Amino acid sequence: MSRLYTENLSVGYGERLIVKQLSAEIPDKKITTIIGANGCGKSTLLKAMTRIISHQDGTILLDGKQIVKEDTKALARKMAILPQSPESASGLTVGELVSYGRFPYQKGFGRLTARDHEVIDWAMEVTGTLEFKQRSVDALSGGQRQRVWIAMALAQETEIIFLDEPTTYLDLAHQLEVLELLQKLNREQERTIVMVLHDLNQAARFADHIIAMKDGQIVQSGSCEEVIHADVLREVFHIDAAIGRDPRTGKPMCLTYNLLKEEPVHAAAIAEERIAVGVGA
Repeated sequence: MSRLYTENLSVGYGERLIVKQLSAEIPDKKITTIIGANGCGKSTLLKAMTRIISHQDGTILLDGKQIVKEDTKALARKMAILPQSPESASGLTVGELVSYGRFPYQKGFGRLTARDHEVIDWAMEVTGTLEFKQRSVDALSGGQRQRVWIAMALAQETEIIFLDEPTTYLDLAHQLEVLELLQKLNREQERTIVMVLHDLNQAARFADHIIAMKDGQIVQSGSCEEVIHADVLREVFHIDAAIGRDPRTGKPMCLTYNLLKEEPVHAAAIAEERIAVGVGA
């Protein structure tokens, strides 16, 4: 079942289309990861689905309604997004940053209610950041800071959470820490998680559903077994991959790979899009 999906979606910057006539479904209460080479349109798709950027053609529907017509605060009570490398205003404490997640529920002068404070503390408790409540965000490690941003997203009390490369710049232990937290939120609270990941084996390990993109379109979507497949990876990443099984999860994993050299990689096109939409689009 899908509450959120796109139909013939096209998104671009200026005259250049990045996402082209793309139709996708996001399974409800599951973890979906979006994979693809740099410049394929992953981040652009995420930004369009969360209405950060507008789309040129097609529709994005949530619960049968076009999100473009939704009230901003009403939409923010349904979905939250953690962008790439988020930056907070210098000097904010953890508690102050997490409290921003309550904005969609505030009225009048925007004072926090008892209910707001309850949700803020709950979000920090779930993410293991409550002990940092009075500490400056600037003083935290990368992994701690990322958990605080996730706490802010949780404070929005949305059923859908989007994350754009949530493990970027984190070491292996902190990457695993963040992904296990998201998996826990999905399993225990049935949050729908949608995230862009670069690491194929992390995508396979934590996802229920994977969308593989190339040149603004979907090459393959479905289960890990359907997407983490040599033929799909050849098309999407231009690699010759050897696929095995993760001994701990039983899911497919990329054991090793070689770069295919019979076709040139379109570096100029990738560089052009990275300039237009930012690194990792």
